[in-house]
Amino acid sequence: MTIEFTRRFSRPLMLGKTPVGGGAPLSVQSMNNTRTADTAATLTQLEELAAVGCDIGRLAVADFSDAAALPDIARFSPLPLVADIHFDYRLALKAIEAGVAGLRLNPGNIGGKERVKQVAQAAQAAGIPIRVGVNGGSLEKDLLKKYGGVTAEALVESAGRHIEMLEDAGFFSIKLSLKASRLPLMLAAYRQMAALCDYPLHIGVTEAGLPGKGSVKSALGIGILLAQGIGDTLRVSLTGDPVEEVKLALDILRALELRTGGIEIISCPTCGRTDIDVVALAQAIQKEAALLTPAKPLSIAVMGCAVNGPGEARDADLGLAGGKNGGVLFAKGEVIGRFGEEELLPELLRRMRELA
Repeated sequence: MTIEFTRRFSRPLMLGKTPVGGGAPLSVQSMNNTRTADTAATLTQLEELAAVGCDIGRLAVADFSDAAALPDIARFSPLPLVADIHFDYRLALKAIEAGVAGLRLNPGNIGGKERVKQVAQAAQAAGIPIRVGVNGGSLEKDLLKKYGGVTAEALVESAGRHIEMLEDAGFFSIKLSLKASRLPLMLAAYRQMAALCDYPLHIGVTEAGLPGKGSVKSALGIGILLAQGIGDTLRVSLTGDPVEEVKLALDILRALELRTGGIEIISCPTCGRTDIDVVALAQAIQKEAALLTPAKPLSIAVMGCAVNGPGEARDADLGLAGGKNGGVLFAKGEVIGRFGEEELLPELLRRMRELA
């Protein structure tokens, strides 16, 4: 039985050839941590991100040396690119000229209404959207004073100001993010904004931290919003390799059955009834699965005993139910046979490769 989440309606827009909003599949974004001016390193990392399933790439454009590298990067990038701009409207104009697929900026910090209008008109002519990216760490001082600090209401009001500047310039191809590192704050801000407008929402927990605790925060924050139908595109923000951000984002989507693909490993937590080395078996299977690209989703169950083992193993495409000195292998619910512990892994890996 498939359980579907009722998604909030949002306006559709395009980032290159990638649709966002309007009921389009949820897209995964990440941001390079290379210096954008280093064209070779930036393109290499974009290739790595694309290889693990990223849909949209984002680059920091901090100065004119970064902007000068954008034409070649945009030409050869395997992903549609969003240029991340702060403080200088001229960098936004250069990025548009270079052929990026979108901008991320806050209109209030690029130099006033006339300059916002110039950027909006250039983006409109190029047919690219702008993401208004509000962040708890960079709220306007008057809003901090008004609300006594960073609050959901302050984030929403800040977003409203930036949206109004673009709308006053006749620009409506907008998507929004209202990110914070505190989970309850981030959730409240997105819920409030989702009720106030129909612009697509880019969701995520900003500065979530290192993999581990940061992964937990991101999975909870993004997962809760998605389960409530909020979100059109997402980024996991972790300290470290952006490739790991994409992997975790895809895992979140697969856990909610909002994205299919790859190989899912189902393994028991082990207990005193376990008679085989489930940990070593699961690790070996996961390592091999990372090298495979199945044509359709596969589930592999590695279970340690006869309590839940046979049921989980039967439900998976391939399953192992452990017992004394070995276990039983299942394929699509049917028993393949019983194997000794030393035979279990080679046989399961062989069949997994065949299915993939």
